Amino acid sequence: MRRLAIYPGTFDPPTLGHLDVIERASALFDNLVVAIGVNKAKSPLLSNDERLEILQNSVLHLKNVKVEAFEGLLVDFAHRHKAKSIVRGLRATADFEYEFQMAMINRRLAEDIDSVFLMTRWDYSYLSSSIVREVALLGGDYHPMVPAAAIPVIEGALAKRRETNQHRDTLVV
Repeated sequence: MRRLAIYPGTFDPPTLGHLDVIERASALFDNLVVAIGVNKAKSPLLSNDERLEILQNSVLHLKNVKVEAFEGLLVDFAHRHKAKSIVRGLRATADFEYEFQMAMINRRLAEDIDSVFLMTRWDYSYLSSSIVREVALLGGDYHPMVPAAAIPVIEGALAKRRETNQHRDTLVV
């Protein structure tokens, strides 16, 4: 029997903390699907295709990992893949309450799927996509916080955003 796990997230943008969890989970499971959640209610910095591109390029060295986007309930996605485990990363105690709640609702919806928690490496315990996004948007150096494959994609997204904002400013004046 092959052990398959799902590692879900929005990954906007993917961070080195995400990559750390992916690498460690890929060593624990025969196969790992990194599942990019599509939430139409959010307005992300990166498009689904951009996040897919970054993650696919960041996991090329991991032959048992594939990356997919999904919509809807995570447990339905897991069932479609016949996965029995959902991997989640924990950075600090602040993550625990939210992750515990999600694990319990997923357990309620699908008793056959277990949540597996991996503590992130200490070096990445402060990283989150929202912090990296904010640093990038404010012009700070986010490069040491993301996989190398993310840098040109994020730069492109930031340039598009600046262009859009400039255009908006000229329309208002």
